[in-house]
Amino acid sequence: MTEAYSVQVEGISRRFGDFVAVDGISFKVREGEIFGFLGANGAGKTTTIRMLCGLLLPSSGRATVAGYDIYSETAQIKATIGYMSQKFSLYDDLTVAQNLDFYGGIYGLSREELGRAITSAIATTDLKQHLGKLTRDIPTGWKQRLALTCAILHEPRILFLDEPTGGVDPISRREFWGLIYDLSERGTTVFLTTHYMDEAEYCNRLSIMHDGRIIALGSPRELKERYRKSTIEALFIDLVRQESRKAETV
Repeated sequence: MTEAYSVQVEGISRRFGDFVAVDGISFKVREGEIFGFLGANGAGKTTTIRMLCGLLLPSSGRATVAGYDIYSETAQIKATIGYMSQKFSLYDDLTVAQNLDFYGGIYGLSREELGRAITSAIATTDLKQHLGKLTRDIPTGWKQRLALTCAILHEPRILFLDEPTGGVDPISRREFWGLIYDLSERGTTVFLTTHYMDEAEYCNRLSIMHDGRIIALGSPRELKERYRKSTIEALFIDLVRQESRKAETV
């Protein structure tokens, strides 16, 4: 049986002048899995996501998202995916309900479709109690839920989350991961970046990035067994140290 992939990447790179932000990485993301990019700030995680979402063209390499080419079919990609950026792209002077209306309009949903989508999405994220509140007045954890709700209104096949739990308290982070698991169980492919070691453990598969390159790839269990480490944190620290020593000898 042939495996189905939501994302396929072959040797993509992105340069900004002389700086190489992403350096010839390759990987595949299976349909319905939670795929994580773990790395420190500046590792190339966000640049990679922006290329896959059709927001930034690669300097070289090939990739498809939901079967669409990231060079020539960016409009189709944007219509198929959901995207939640590091900084919540919400309007603080609008209510929660008004933000949902606005994003539903961006996705081209009719009033009937939007009504059904909002009912379904707020049931998933438990936002009903905050619909009439100004977005600036709700806690950060609820803003995070609102941003996720906006990203899934059109029921995307693939959901990209760029460090979605940054600056959020531990309880809200755990609740947010419950939402991610719910979406995955419904068949949504979830591709996320994180620099939290505990979150990396929750992924079905994990790619560890350092200086724009993938230095390890596999399920958390496979990686810990392969490198004989008890935690992803210990594994990450050891691999980064090895890569840093290699760079010093070049």
